[in-house]
Amino acid sequence: MSEVADNIRTAANLLTGISDTPRLDAELLMAHALGVERQDVLLDPARFDVPELYAQLIARRMAHEPIAYIVGYRDFWTLRIAVGPGVLIPRPDSETLVEACLDLARERGAGWPPRVLDLGTGPGTLLLAVLSEFPAATGLGVDMSEQALAYARDNAADLGMAGRTIFQSGDWGEGIEGPFDIILCNPPYIGADEPLMPDVADHEPAGALFAGAYGLDDYRRIIPDLLRLLAPGGAAILEIGATQHILVSDLAETAGFTVACRQDLAGRDRALLLTRP
Repeated sequence: MSEVADNIRTAANLLTGISDTPRLDAELLMAHALGVERQDVLLDPARFDVPELYAQLIARRMAHEPIAYIVGYRDFWTLRIAVGPGVLIPRPDSETLVEACLDLARERGAGWPPRVLDLGTGPGTLLLAVLSEFPAATGLGVDMSEQALAYARDNAADLGMAGRTIFQSGDWGEGIEGPFDIILCNPPYIGADEPLMPDVADHEPAGALFAGAYGLDDYRRIIPDLLRLLAPGGAAILEIGATQHILVSDLAETAGFTVACRQDLAGRDRALLLTRP
């Protein structure tokens, strides 16, 4: 076994109990320390020497620092999204919203959606993923965090989408003028007393995670404003917690929407599609 492979195995053992994906974390950190892609390490580990930096990176991960903050990115959909401290890290579960948008586009036909709004855009995750699938579409991303917006603008530029995106500071839909064909939103939806893993609770921004006692505070503000912002035939797609289907659906139906639910790959309720009846 090569020195690199041996170090990855040792690191994975150290990270067991710290991470749900200890082997993957060890491989990603080795690739980052070497300045190459993970597949390069996996294909031929013997061609590399173990850099001194690797032990430092493993120590940071053992202290529960999120791996995305250590390497500076998280792969989402088909994109590499740059992230750092103070910015919500993209989750694979959120790809459910992108898939729902693609399904809607197939129903609506060619040319849809020309205009997309992402409320609480963070580093631009959902907006950029959707725009990557619709080359003629344009989008607006809104967030209260200037730190997140800086990452979003940089990500749009790096991905060649700066000319199709605007990112601006705002409080959900307040002051925004529609209409938009698609509205995407992954709001805070964790209850104030819900336990989280240390790498989330101690590092990611609380304002992007928690929303009152039951995790519903921001839905109550966002949903009543969506009809004003949606174009005829448009739809809003909201991420929800796995136990929030009924509660958030009630809020949406009260506001005048027809609601459908989409599950993530694990079969958990993950996204609500809100359309005009």
